[in-house]
Amino acid sequence: MLININQQNPQQRLIQKVVDILKSGGVVVYPTDTFYGIGCDIMNKRAIERIYQIKQRNKSKPFSFICSGLKNISHYAKVSNYAYKTMKRLLPGPYTFILEGSKLVPKIMLTKRKTAGIRVPDNPICLALVKGLGNPVITTSATRPDGTIFHDASLVHDYFGNRIDAVVDGSIVPGQPSSVILLIDDIPEVIRKGMGDVSIFE
Repeated sequence: MLININQQNPQQRLIQKVVDILKSGGVVVYPTDTFYGIGCDIMNKRAIERIYQIKQRNKSKPFSFICSGLKNISHYAKVSNYAYKTMKRLLPGPYTFILEGSKLVPKIMLTKRKTAGIRVPDNPICLALVKGLGNPVITTSATRPDGTIFHDASLVHDYFGNRIDAVVDGSIVPGQPSSVILLIDDIPEVIRKGMGDVSIFE
């Protein structure tokens, strides 16, 4: 199912339609400020396992997840004053921050070091989905196993077919990765340079 949602002004009725799919354990593709992402409700283990199958990914590599804002992040991660100020400057934006996960994060979503990758993309559609669901949404790029990137929702829809319950068409996405910043113990480390300025960490 391809659902066309206005990126600048997402229609609440259509957002609710996608939220209902997520609440019933569905897997959806949605636009972010980097790639089209594949996601589900972070609290639905069966849906998370479906995404591992779709992505052909080893379960020892957890996915990142999207929060609706800084207040939401503080429920799912340990956020120091330094981390809060840093993220406040940069979010929403094309960054993934690696933080120590809280007890609310399902174990399947944490690394061995109990860390989690958290995003607040600068995209009204995916933030509206997270707010509507009331839980974070898993995010992993909707790419082929060989890394081929889709900039366009209809191509994502054609490729994944019935393996996905809905594809949200929210116009063209940049198709470049986020910058990944480790923010543990207030010593920032740039793990991957992607979109977004990381000069404040260097």
